[in-house]
Amino acid sequence: MMMMDSGEKRLNELGYKQELRREMTLFKTLAISFSTMTLFTGITPLFGSSLQYAGPASLVWGWVVVSFFTWFVGIAMSEICSSFPTTGSLYFWAAHLAGPKWGPFASWCCAWLETIGLVAGIGTQAFAGSQVLQSIILLSTGTNKDGGYLTPKWLFLCMYIGLTIIWAVLNTFALEVIAYIDIISIWWQVVGGTVIVIMLPLVSLTTQSASYVFTHFEKAPEITGITSSAYAVVLSLLVSQYSLYGYDAAAHLTEETRGADKNGPIAILSSIGIISVFGWAYILALTFSIQDPKYLYDPSNETAGTFVPAQILYDAFYGRYQSGTGAIILLFIIWGSFFFGGLSITTSAARVVYALSRDGGVPFSSVWRKVHPTRKVPANAVWLCAAICILLGLPILKVNVVFTAITSIATIGWVGGYAVPIFARMVMKEENFKPGPFYLGKARRPICFVAFVWICYTCSVFLLPTLYPISWDTFNYAPVAVGIFLTLVMLWWVLDARRWFKGPVRNIDQGSEHDGIDVQNDNIDVHVRNRNGL
Repeated sequence: MMMMDSGEKRLNELGYKQELRREMTLFKTLAISFSTMTLFTGITPLFGSSLQYAGPASLVWGWVVVSFFTWFVGIAMSEICSSFPTTGSLYFWAAHLAGPKWGPFASWCCAWLETIGLVAGIGTQAFAGSQVLQSIILLSTGTNKDGGYLTPKWLFLCMYIGLTIIWAVLNTFALEVIAYIDIISIWWQVVGGTVIVIMLPLVSLTTQSASYVFTHFEKAPEITGITSSAYAVVLSLLVSQYSLYGYDAAAHLTEETRGADKNGPIAILSSIGIISVFGWAYILALTFSIQDPKYLYDPSNETAGTFVPAQILYDAFYGRYQSGTGAIILLFIIWGSFFFGGLSITTSAARVVYALSRDGGVPFSSVWRKVHPTRKVPANAVWLCAAICILLGLPILKVNVVFTAITSIATIGWVGGYAVPIFARMVMKEENFKPGPFYLGKARRPICFVAFVWICYTCSVFLLPTLYPISWDTFNYAPVAVGIFLTLVMLWWVLDARRWFKGPVRNIDQGSEHDGIDVQNDNIDVHVRNRNGL
């Protein structure tokens, strides 16, 4: 008889039977987690705006500051992941850690924050990936100065939708396909990132001085409309705050990972460590290689002033070789990172929707909770996420700040979802917590406190206007979108869901109580299932 995996054993103790295929190794889980964070996908699209707000010093040192606080969040989440290795991850953690009284409400809030954050996260990858593809097409057809083709909005939207559909199609195949693609992803980014970080400064005819990179502070009020130095610094950190999350992807796959109570935390912390080092190196390579800071934003330059990293790459290679071919090749490497990142986020988003549907927390749960009988993947949940992502991108045709809004929604939802279980872990009684192999002991309260405060700060700054004066073209509509979404979710809770949503619903008949939460009785289980057509 085969010995039961430690992660499966803990899953059974929590009241869930093993339904998904548990064959992910630590390396595969790390690959997916790292691919979700990705080396290029956060830094590349926001590098130009962050550099413009306050100059290179704030951008470079901001990454260090954000990385420092990110470790607190990652450590706090690793302890919880070690104790609760379930696909439901964050919202499951919130339900158990908040106790029987507040558990259902905490679970409800966390689940919906995480869901909208992950679905919007797919959109950020599709949008930024389309931006890179737009630059590749422009440079490949002659540059903006030589009659190159700059894709119009309708074609940009088609690229956005196309990427989303490709990720959904790939996620309907067997999990092994996704896992191996993500192994390619981690090597693609590590090798490709190393090549870019080393090659770019070497190719550049001139490089910026260390004093410029590490100490130069410069606002651009004539462009951004921001005159306050403190405000400019806060906005310059957005690139780092947007880039340094997504490490919870390992937690979404714990029901498919061997030894998840140990390997889940290792994957989370390893992802943070790798991206912290490589991300800073990438920022330094781009900043040192700038030829003319003002020319980067000129609408008459080779990239039409649309994508600062593309212009930095072009200036470096054209200055050295009188050709932009090298820039196109490196842009393709960066585009690959967006492709892999979107694929991984689609995987994570579908797992969260599946887990929430399994517990009756999504309209028409009977549809979204279905697992393909042979491929063992939640295919319906995958396509639901893709459809919502496409709807989020439709304003591309009329609105110029779509990426700002989608990025803000993704960060607020995704990172905001982290805050609920971390706060619950901080205030709960220690005797109600069953620790896993990764346990913080007495250090858990100060670590959780720092993590919670940092998350609150991060969510707040993504609600701020990013350009002044505020108009329809510059308005960050994320506060409106998030506000409407949260209002609807809270109204649904108050008027209806609080009567039947009890958090995670067990599918194994266990004892009467576990980890401070009463097992849902048969009447509640039947009521939830009947309500959702199960």
